[in-house]
Amino acid sequence: MSFLSLIIKNPFRSKSRAILAIIGIGIGIATIVALGAITDGMINSADDTLHAGGSDFTVSGKTDGDSSQMVGFGTSTIDDDYIEKISKIDGVNQTVPIYMTVLMTTNSPYFAVIGMDPADYQMAEITITDGEMYENDTDEMIIGKIAAENENKTVGDTIVLDNKEFKIVGVYESGNSLQDQGGFTALENSQKLSDEEDKISSIYVKVDKGEDIDTVKERIDNKYGDELNSISSLSDLEMVKNIIDMLNGASLAISLLAIIIGAVGIINTMLTSVFERTREIGVLKAVGWSDTKILIMIIGESIVITLVAGVIGSIFGVIGVEILAASNIMKLLAPVYSIEIFAKAFAIAVFVGIIGGIYPALKATKLPPTEALRYE
Repeated sequence: MSFLSLIIKNPFRSKSRAILAIIGIGIGIATIVALGAITDGMINSADDTLHAGGSDFTVSGKTDGDSSQMVGFGTSTIDDDYIEKISKIDGVNQTVPIYMTVLMTTNSPYFAVIGMDPADYQMAEITITDGEMYENDTDEMIIGKIAAENENKTVGDTIVLDNKEFKIVGVYESGNSLQDQGGFTALENSQKLSDEEDKISSIYVKVDKGEDIDTVKERIDNKYGDELNSISSLSDLEMVKNIIDMLNGASLAISLLAIIIGAVGIINTMLTSVFERTREIGVLKAVGWSDTKILIMIIGESIVITLVAGVIGSIFGVIGVEILAASNIMKLLAPVYSIEIFAKAFAIAVFVGIIGGIYPALKATKLPPTEALRYE
């Protein structure tokens, strides 16, 4: 049997002990993968919404206005006369106002109604897959692919939102889970649903070709900075930033906890293994194995256990997130799996294996061959 085969097979001599160690470490790895996918999904969804239609940035209200209604991402509604004010800023090419409100339906706790002039629908980067676009001055609406499935609706059906009936004239797909979970209608319709006929949630802004985006943003901030936020990235969204920081902090805490618990578990597992194999280690020393080779063998066995835990934990982490994503709890959020998430999980697994294996390995190298051979 080769040295590598020995390292791979030895940890599983006691299957029950190995399984317990794998479960303990795997739970931590699964949580790290799940939180990473959720955080990346939140960042991706928020970024898609901020840059709808390739807009250069979004203008929204600040949250310190007492009379404003709170809307998406922790911003507040603003007066619709800001549409014209922003359009007159040097460097601004196009302004597209929207009003977004969130309602409940019988089948969904989160149905986003986005009001927009149908002439500007391309700004939302939606593709009509069935039916046609709604018109202004009608009670028409198009709904997203996810919403159509959730509500079991199609073109020609009606949907009741806040006691108001809308006719579904089209089904669209955008790839943005927030948009596909709800529907689009005329701007006036969404405003009336929230009794805010003269308010808008935000303005999508495109700048003139050749203009510097940051310069145009600065012009808006200099003139209306007390009332408005010019948002071009997640760093401008304090609420979202705080949530993401909280998730990243939780992921870090769980990572440290996984390292501590995993290391303690592996130390216990490998110490027991070394104790049970005292005579075997003595034989290996007697036939010429060096302390370094024995050290590598024990640490290698420890790493094998943690790598298996990393694989199993990653699989269950993905399964757990997918179950949540399919439920009403997280239907709005599409998780994102990146190489960095799994690289982090396996790096922690290897680190735990090394840390947990060092002490038992040192104990094994210090066993005198003659005493080890006499051990029963």
